[in-house]
Amino acid sequence: MKLLAAWLLLLLLAGCGTWRGSDGADHAAPVSDLRGDAVDTALAYYAQARKLSGVELVREQEAARRAYLKSRSDGNRMRYALVLALPGAATADEARALDAMEPLTRNAASPLHGLAMLVTTMLQEQRRLDVQAQGLQQKLDAMLELERNMTGREGGAQRKR
Repeated sequence: MKLLAAWLLLLLLAGCGTWRGSDGADHAAPVSDLRGDAVDTALAYYAQARKLSGVELVREQEAARRAYLKSRSDGNRMRYALVLALPGAATADEARALDAMEPLTRNAASPLHGLAMLVTTMLQEQRRLDVQAQGLQQKLDAMLELERNMTGREGGAQRKR
């Protein structure tokens, strides 16, 4: 529940980052641009990246990776981490996103430090929940196997499903 609330907060902030001016037009930065106010720009980038389709997302991840390898600036580091951390993306790589953000979480002087801490905490919590879910699935599978073995030995009626 806390994870959901945190993601909703991040999405709300992302929405606020794209709203500019009173004309109602969306003046968000282009997907590949990370100049200007670092946090607003990163959130606007995230909002745009999450709208990308599968092929476009793969292309954007590759572009972000190349930019990150060329210059490991805070903006490129955050851009790469955010595009890797998109929830539900087939190409998500939380471990690489955490690795990319690690220097930002250590550098309290970075303008992206707070956002990096938030995203890192959420990714770590997601990993913890994934491990917990896997453990629960294993327990459920073991209980179902035990039930199958017990009903098989007793020779009783098959359980209705």
